[in-house]
Amino acid sequence: MNEHIRYARNRREFLTNCFCGFGAMGFGSLLAAEATRNPLAAKAPHFPAHAKAMIFLFQAGGPSHLETFDPKPLLNQLHGQKRPETFGKVEYQNVNANSRILGTKRTFARYGKSGLEVSDLLPHQAQIADDLCVIRSMYGDMVVHSAAQYQLMSGRIIPGFPSMGSWVTYGLGTVSDSLPAYVVMPDPNGTPEAGQPMYTNGFLPAVYQPAMFRAGKRPVLNMELPKGITMDRRRKTIDLIRQLNEANLLGEDAEFSARMSAYDTAFKMQTQAPEVFDLSKEPQETLDMYGVGKADTDDYGRRCLLARRLVEKGVRFVCVVAGGGGAETEWDAHSDIEKNHLRMARLTDQPTAALVKDLKRRGLLDETIVLWGGEFGRSPESEKGNGRDHHNTGFTMWVAGGGFKGGVAYGATDDIGLKSTVNPVHFRDLHATLINQLGLQQDALSYLHQGRRERLTEVHGTVLKELLV
Repeated sequence: MNEHIRYARNRREFLTNCFCGFGAMGFGSLLAAEATRNPLAAKAPHFPAHAKAMIFLFQAGGPSHLETFDPKPLLNQLHGQKRPETFGKVEYQNVNANSRILGTKRTFARYGKSGLEVSDLLPHQAQIADDLCVIRSMYGDMVVHSAAQYQLMSGRIIPGFPSMGSWVTYGLGTVSDSLPAYVVMPDPNGTPEAGQPMYTNGFLPAVYQPAMFRAGKRPVLNMELPKGITMDRRRKTIDLIRQLNEANLLGEDAEFSARMSAYDTAFKMQTQAPEVFDLSKEPQETLDMYGVGKADTDDYGRRCLLARRLVEKGVRFVCVVAGGGGAETEWDAHSDIEKNHLRMARLTDQPTAALVKDLKRRGLLDETIVLWGGEFGRSPESEKGNGRDHHNTGFTMWVAGGGFKGGVAYGATDDIGLKSTVNPVHFRDLHATLINQLGLQQDALSYLHQGRRERLTEVHGTVLKELLV
């Protein structure tokens, strides 16, 4: 017998000596339960929310505020002249000292009971003027596409930070157990300059990454079971994969847990969600409203209609991208702004308005935020004679639904649209206001990364209470 080991003399002493071991066993059990708990389960907001979901109609390339929602009569008066020095200086990519003011061929009129001014470029969006909260005083820090797109999506000018969609799903989870929490529907022409990193989860756990749908009429492939495979057999396969994965799960492994969650979601999409993607079940009147079946609007109309169907089924955040693959197929009008913007408006205007109308008539607009806009606007001065350069110091975005006031034009740029001069709104202010409407407090919506509490709004954004009902 080893004289240095004191053996228990009775059962009570044995249990006393083992107390810490039982605690460790219990703690291990709790860790196992936490590892298998669904990280995307719906979470309560920090305070009562106005909205439950968000659809971002991302207009990649930078639509011109001067041709859409911010009329500037002085532009035509100064057409062909140098910019007066009284407006100050702005840094551009291509506009230089030899550039001249470029007038606009667009005309503006007042629409709806609110009398909101909208360009003839967007006749369909003019019909929903009373639902739009137009922010004319947006500004960002960067004048190049990629950095500006990162800031629009994540609040930072470099990749590696979580996008709005990832932050929202991190904060709220999802109420759907058969669809992804966060979906991106890209443009069929290609990827915008910042690429897929602008949509991703960054340093948040991988389970908060987006589901990237495909362009075209089949956004998700392999929705049908393979020939000869029954539903029961597929369920057993998924269960076996989960059991094998859990048997190899040692402690906390975010990437591994995300992969397990993806298998489950894929199975549920295959068994419970195919009807969500079947637009043929929509009334013909609805398809016509979105422009489905028409050459110009079929693609964007399908994606906007699918966005409505997704949020209707509990998806938390949907990004519908308009533009990608280069200047000619984006709102990036470096040359011939008329040709470029007429094309992009022809593809997107009708579906955009249809989405807002459809959500409203279904009683979903009050609880769904619709955000429209790009990473910046376009310059008052010409590039290549008839185009406009990137412009980040003053531009326009709009919001509808989700507790935002309708028929409102907030803020202003100067008389040529060069700089935001009245109630300037930075991206971080927009982000703070959007998540506020989802019931999320910007400081509480944080994640410890490399010793720092990171948040979507970087340091602190201002909630724009003047825009809210």
